[in-house]
Amino acid sequence: MSHTHIEVRGARENNLKNIDVDIPRDQLVVLTGLSGSGKSSLAFDTIFAEGQRRYVESLSSYARQFLGQMEKPSVDSIEGLSPAISIDQKSTSNNPRSTVGTVTEIYDYLRLLYARVGVPHCPQCGKVIERQTLDQILDQVLTYPEGTRLLIMAPVVRERKGSFAKLFDELRESGYVRVRVDGEQHELDEDIELNKRQRHNIQVIVDRLVMRDGIRSRLADSVEIALNLADELVEIEFQVPNPEEEGKRNIIQTLFSQKFACPDCNISLGEIDPPLFSFNNPQGACPHCAGLGVLMDVDPELIVNDPAKSINEGAVDAGGWRFSDPKSWGRSFIEAMAEHYNFSLDVPYEDLDADIQDLIMYGTEGEKLDVDTSNSRYNRGEDYRAAFQGLVPSIEQRYRMSSSEDQKSYYSQYMSINLCPACHGARLRPEALAVTVGNKNIYEVTQLSIAEGVEYFKTLTFSPHQQLIAEEINRELEGRLTFLLNVGLDYMTLDRPSATLSGGEAQRIRLATQIGSGLVGVLYILDEPSIGLHQRDNGLLLQTLKRLRDLGNSILVVEHDEETMWEADYIVDLGPGAGEEGGEIVALGTAQELAAHPTSYTGYYLSGQKSIPVPSERRPGNGHWLEIKGAAENNLKNIDVKIPLGTVVCVTGVSGSGKSTLINEILLKRLESVLNRARRKAGKHRSIKGYEYLDKVISIDQSPIGRTPRSNPATYTGVFDNIRKLYAELPESKA
Repeated sequence: MSHTHIEVRGARENNLKNIDVDIPRDQLVVLTGLSGSGKSSLAFDTIFAEGQRRYVESLSSYARQFLGQMEKPSVDSIEGLSPAISIDQKSTSNNPRSTVGTVTEIYDYLRLLYARVGVPHCPQCGKVIERQTLDQILDQVLTYPEGTRLLIMAPVVRERKGSFAKLFDELRESGYVRVRVDGEQHELDEDIELNKRQRHNIQVIVDRLVMRDGIRSRLADSVEIALNLADELVEIEFQVPNPEEEGKRNIIQTLFSQKFACPDCNISLGEIDPPLFSFNNPQGACPHCAGLGVLMDVDPELIVNDPAKSINEGAVDAGGWRFSDPKSWGRSFIEAMAEHYNFSLDVPYEDLDADIQDLIMYGTEGEKLDVDTSNSRYNRGEDYRAAFQGLVPSIEQRYRMSSSEDQKSYYSQYMSINLCPACHGARLRPEALAVTVGNKNIYEVTQLSIAEGVEYFKTLTFSPHQQLIAEEINRELEGRLTFLLNVGLDYMTLDRPSATLSGGEAQRIRLATQIGSGLVGVLYILDEPSIGLHQRDNGLLLQTLKRLRDLGNSILVVEHDEETMWEADYIVDLGPGAGEEGGEIVALGTAQELAAHPTSYTGYYLSGQKSIPVPSERRPGNGHWLEIKGAAENNLKNIDVKIPLGTVVCVTGVSGSGKSTLINEILLKRLESVLNRARRKAGKHRSIKGYEYLDKVISIDQSPIGRTPRSNPATYTGVFDNIRKLYAELPESKA
């Protein structure tokens, strides 16, 4: 039986009551039961833990020392156990550099595709550029008129820091006489001293020529020497006679490359390889945002505490500036500004002119004010003159200069995340974005939904030469995208940050990745994969699980979903209750067999003996409504929504339809800002009405409540405070 079943004997982990169970191998098996009945204890804490422990034990003693000792779960024996992989609902990563594309490794294949068959363009003019051969370079040079002076140089250093003393010694020993350093010509016999902390450009002067008939051979030799010396680059200065002014010459400096270069814009792309398309590599990352695609900027909207209040009432007391405090340094400045620019400190902030609001936020731009600091704690007298820096630059400066995490956290509440103005969220430098496949750059491809990506790669055409290179890569991309499509993630894009994924989405991504790996003979253990999934997409998920099973794997699913139970090959029902009343095997078999079982609660619901009653009447509510107007964040199409108050409201729709965007990004953040005085910036919308009928807003999401080993339900809920007080009041405590 050991070859056909996983035999568990004497499982006692957590609330399991010394149970024995045989689980069929190579089948889709569901573990079900009431919450707290012991499903996860059996699946994860017993079966998976033992599988993981055995794998570690099979490694060498050298490898095991890095993994640590794993405790054996509380079980007598488990036979027929395959290598186990757990796919739970924890989010994949909070790393801002992690995306759906990097987690699934699809982006690695994209980088390889673009590096091998991508068509480079000039980042400035957009023209297609190609590698230049020596003959092509010579042909371009020889188009200049007779009498043109040529200075042929090898650019050995381009925008690099260093003193380069060793380089000068090597060039001198090789017989070269002159170099141009940062635009100035030097003899190599000179003592050339450079600041090693500054960036420099160094060109070796290889030859000087005058354009005339018969110089092609010598020109070819000089250009080839320069190309070999400067890694396939040569820089030529053309001193062209000016026909309008005798004796004067026009200087034209052009960089030629046997790599990729634009002759019109004098730009060289260098080698096109996979690191160029990685935003986690300095070679490809946008230099402005370091590959994050976003920047933290101080947001004036988050500085204003309450636009309906005046400055005297504390409307813009923020970032250490206390304008409403008569003894503060900020008070002296705001009074000086009010007098100089003629505005009132008692007018609501929202009613001040936009120019005045800009002065408060961005400062007086160097214009000095007469500041009376005699009432300030930092008295500098009545004749003090100074410019006001502005709240935005001041908070920005304090945030950048602060070395304390607490201080950074304090100032970050006034900041919002905005797209990088250089790359506009693409994360890559212009040279990488100038390479296309099928008229799209790599960022544009990652912006496609999974469904659009599948169609894009199916219709992508290549030249015969490109097809030989790209065929295998393209097939792998199509396959991995199709796996994501089959688990109901057709709406997702590859550039979506991993930190924004729900637990269910992260789990399905890992599931699709496992299918793509093609492993056979593995035990996969999944934690409620259907949670958060619309019924339309549940069928696709089940097909994927069956496909994984049909490859020759065993699938063990902890699940409550009825459709999954009916599709399962076998069900293990634990119970009969939760906690101390659970931990026993109630029923085993197919869904039909469980439906006929006399004591299984799961069977009662499968057979229809029990059901959740649908109320015949609905609560009318309290008559008030929350009205959201013009919601347009992410994929929302400028919609208007009315939500009744005093009722239980369900917001539903297929995966990716905009539910979380509407509720979490727009409604919740706006209510937290207005009711809880939190500094939150809501998603795009015109207005929200009806929050005056609410006292506060509380968000209960799927994030873990705490991971400290000292935390437990009593401490988290606050009950333990009362328990400690009770024990402190006992006579024995006071004795």
